[in-house]
Amino acid sequence: MPRDFKVISADSHLEISPERWTSRVPAKFRDFAPRLVKLPDGGDGIIVENRPLYTLGLAVTGRPYEEHSPVGIRYEGSPGTGTGEQRLQEEDLDGVDAEVLFTSAGNSDFWRGIRDDSAYRAVVRAYNEFLGEEYCAADRDRLLAMGVIPDAGADAAVEELEFCEEVGLRGVALGTFPNGKGFPTPEDDRFWAAAVAMKMPITVHVGFRAKEGPLVRFPRNPEGLARTANPAWLLTQRAMRAANAVQLLLAGVFDRFPTLRIYWAETNLGWIAFAMEHLDDEYLRIRHWAERVFGMEPLKRQPSDYVKEHNYWGFVKDRTGVQVRHAAGVDRAMWSSDFPHAVGDWPHSRAVLDEIFDGVPDDERDRMVAGNTIDFFHLE
Repeated sequence: MPRDFKVISADSHLEISPERWTSRVPAKFRDFAPRLVKLPDGGDGIIVENRPLYTLGLAVTGRPYEEHSPVGIRYEGSPGTGTGEQRLQEEDLDGVDAEVLFTSAGNSDFWRGIRDDSAYRAVVRAYNEFLGEEYCAADRDRLLAMGVIPDAGADAAVEELEFCEEVGLRGVALGTFPNGKGFPTPEDDRFWAAAVAMKMPITVHVGFRAKEGPLVRFPRNPEGLARTANPAWLLTQRAMRAANAVQLLLAGVFDRFPTLRIYWAETNLGWIAFAMEHLDDEYLRIRHWAERVFGMEPLKRQPSDYVKEHNYWGFVKDRTGVQVRHAAGVDRAMWSSDFPHAVGDWPHSRAVLDEIFDGVPDDERDRMVAGNTIDFFHLE
């Protein structure tokens, strides 16, 4: 039976000690798994090869601001770090009906420090298995954990996408383009096609991490021109936090997959009006020489039309963004608490919502704090 959701955080975080799930990593790869270490300041850290120490410094919500500190934070006794059952109690205390959950010390970049591909993929698989079989099992309608997609090429991305569906996860999070590079390529289409076919929600936390390489491969890439003369650079710079979405539209992904939608969490909204205006203006200025010099295919619509139709945006305490919400689209914005990180105000999210939505019509508020998330993640 569908739940009567009124408030959903579309971007909260899983701060989970590796001791909770690494026993699921096959024995032959367990030495590669992330490990918990105790720090001299009394706090907890996580180590994995070829990566700096990860500490729990952001998980300080629920405390007065004067008590916030980036050191000495421990998993034990901290909000947001316990079992699925504990998480449900924390949602109830905050007046939140459900959360979309992103993994902090389990994103594909941190674990990608593991050089051995088989070991790296085994770690990702063990964690996704833990989410699907154990953590979310406490209440699969309220604990909406995003599966981690490995950064190991398109085939590995598709395989893990299928596994996430198999274990009942309600969406997946990409850390980079499915091919593992810093730009879209034709091999990504296998991933987009699979996601569209299974109706699996695709999310990104903020954006894809930067990597070497061109932003978009055009038919012609003349030598001797400054980077700032590349049409992809010009258009993505104007788009600010929509840069990855612009890469996808320039690569024709949204034309090839007209039903593809992507949710970019924790981007906020206030920048979108400015960015879309300048994106369209810049495209009009460069489109003719970009076609002649780079072979850039003319777009069928204005670039902002693609961005607005195919992309959703997450916001936290963004009063300005709520005021200019129509620039992003009331039906493309999703509120989040960011629990248990310091940007949020747990357990007072309802008071924050009343503050930032003051004067906003009820139907628009309802869409932005629950309705859009219900639609995107198929919660009905």
